[in-house]
Amino acid sequence: MKPSGRRPGDSGTRDAILAEAREAFSAQGYTATSLRAVARTAGVDPSLVTHFFGSKSGLFDAAVELPMDPATLVGALLSEGVAGLGERIVRAFLVVWDGAPGQGPMLAMLRGAVSHEDSADRLRTLLLRVILRPLVEGIGADQPERRAALVASQVVGLAMTRYVLRFEPITSAAADELAPILGATLQHYLTDQLRPVSTSGPQPRTALGEVAHG
Repeated sequence: MKPSGRRPGDSGTRDAILAEAREAFSAQGYTATSLRAVARTAGVDPSLVTHFFGSKSGLFDAAVELPMDPATLVGALLSEGVAGLGERIVRAFLVVWDGAPGQGPMLAMLRGAVSHEDSADRLRTLLLRVILRPLVEGIGADQPERRAALVASQVVGLAMTRYVLRFEPITSAAADELAPILGATLQHYLTDQLRPVSTSGPQPRTALGEVAHG
């Protein structure tokens, strides 16, 4: 007879632990989530969690694995050309966030980034180096780092207002409502002329500098 409250250490148990971890990291963030709490809600002994994932950091890394390959996503977004790219980016992120199991990993990463530097670094790497900068470079735009950061500011802002702060009507709006509006802003960041950052005299109001239409 198997011990009460334990599941066999197979792939089903690992998946059950990951499901509970995603929910915990998404709801509470990295700092407030404990291995023991995840084990308890998954109905397993804490030793099984460390057996599969080694540590809390290892569990977090597994929990925030994305349900798509970023390189494939970048290629698909670029395949339709420059026109409408901003809107396609918004739609793509909404598909990942709104879908199951995509929203769990993204929310876990977003909440973790607020209080955990490793999580923040992972989110920066994913958004800037892996997805957005390759997109900017793929369309041949100048200042790829600056443009990618501007796009990231809108993408992260959308995630915060829609899923964490739950501002209405953003939270309940359909992708068809949000994508054209926010996509126009992203398109501006991607393709319009950016005012050069001053190297002397009064500095721009933000570290990224003001953005002006060409």
